[in-house]
Amino acid sequence: MTVFPATRGEPEVQRVIDIEFRDLDGASAVAALEALPGVAVTDLRPTLGQVFGKRVIVIGGGAQVAQVNLGAVSEADRHNLRGERISVDTIPLVGEDRIAAAVRAVADLPRAHVLVLAGAIMGGDITQAVRELRATGIPVVALNMVGSVTDAADLVVSDPVQAGTMAVMAVADTALFDIGRQRGRRY
Repeated sequence: MTVFPATRGEPEVQRVIDIEFRDLDGASAVAALEALPGVAVTDLRPTLGQVFGKRVIVIGGGAQVAQVNLGAVSEADRHNLRGERISVDTIPLVGEDRIAAAVRAVADLPRAHVLVLAGAIMGGDITQAVRELRATGIPVVALNMVGSVTDAADLVVSDPVQAGTMAVMAVADTALFDIGRQRGRRY
């Protein structure tokens, strides 16, 4: 559920709540919401996944994030031309605590399908956060770097552009790449 300020020029509407149901059909969800006190309007819309597709998340040091982004955006563009909907989000961060918190938060991001860690040294709590994220089903691609995070990642890649490319291929339905068959490998 996401709460955000009202849009569409409706000054009398103070808040809009956007809810995505996975186990309830649209008509049943609308009926349940309309029965609640205080609900003024309900509106069925496509899910964020249907509109925006899958997200590749890139976290790490600035220059390396930019290079991973280059590969990921280029590859996403190829697949999006074939009907996919893949976007790439980046956040340059430094510091073990900040990166570990961001890795854990990826599990809560809508549409997040893969994480790429781009840095020179990552370990400690970041490694634990990677294990926790992988346990939720989100694969992790890491650049080859100093630290224990490479032992916890699904795939380790030396070239940042290639890492971004492979991350997109891992989530694209139009690709023949299977990250499960690459687990534990280094390129």
